[in-house]
Amino acid sequence: MDLIRTPRKHSQLVLAPSFKKGAFDSHAVDCPFPFRHGGRFWMTYVGWDGTGYQTGLAGSDDLLTWKKEGLVLGRGPQGSVTQYNAALTCILRDHALLGPSTLRRVDGRFVGTYHAYPQPGYETGPAVIGLCFSDDLHSWEVGPPVLEPDPACEWESGGLYKSWLLESAGTYYLFYNAKNRDAWPWLEQTGFATSSDLLHWERSPENPVLRIGESAAFDDLFASDPVVLRHEDIWIMFYYGNSSDGHARDGAAFSEDLCHWRKSDEILIDVGPPGSIDSRYAHKPGILSRGGTLYHFYCAVAPTTAPQLGEIEHDEVRGIALATSR
Repeated sequence: MDLIRTPRKHSQLVLAPSFKKGAFDSHAVDCPFPFRHGGRFWMTYVGWDGTGYQTGLAGSDDLLTWKKEGLVLGRGPQGSVTQYNAALTCILRDHALLGPSTLRRVDGRFVGTYHAYPQPGYETGPAVIGLCFSDDLHSWEVGPPVLEPDPACEWESGGLYKSWLLESAGTYYLFYNAKNRDAWPWLEQTGFATSSDLLHWERSPENPVLRIGESAAFDDLFASDPVVLRHEDIWIMFYYGNSSDGHARDGAAFSEDLCHWRKSDEILIDVGPPGSIDSRYAHKPGILSRGGTLYHFYCAVAPTTAPQLGEIEHDEVRGIALATSR
């Protein structure tokens, strides 16, 4: 556990909403995916504008100061699967926990995963998961869904959420969390599907492989948003738990085979005290290492004391925060 502990929280958001009307990230930024490319650090993130999700890119030289580069995956045309939402949450990358955190290409292109909800509004309707492809990380070709909610699988029949793509020994693994019903209250748990060609996917018969915890556990409602990396002979799944106490926190689980997972009892990122940037939620991990230091980015949510922020009136601030191992 020492290897994945990041006790040093930075007190300010490293990426915040724009609070500008008409901007794709006017209301919130969410779902950090940090990586290294071309000698710099980059992060895709999801913006919320009151209608749906779209995806932006930010760059950094030091992992602390980030500059937004703008929208890279916007909504698709009317009638398309991304008509209202286009949330890119992962790009195939080196999966070593302490590795270079660089991206991998397949047939010369970067491969990302997205999820999209079928209606306008905040995560409205049962979402699907698909792949998208890029030559330059700024323009993405959106493929059709590769996973849709399976009514025969009770745990995911309500819709799919954030996904994580990795390759090991010639097999692609697509981890994802899903909900058991479309109307609140629901439960979220995590499973995976495998493929040899990125086209044909087969769900694991063991799904969900990461289940919610017992009553009063930090993950007794959700075990969600998997980030799966490897250290030596152990796979580590960073994930967030949503609890019946009203808070969300990041934790971890471990596996030798990517299928059977044992949870840690330790919370990696806990919510902060009243007045802090993460007093409500500290969740949705994004992991990167640099020079032996682990950087744990996460979505921090807190009620706002200034409901009129810029041009947008809102009741909370949702942005990207950072905790480090040293």
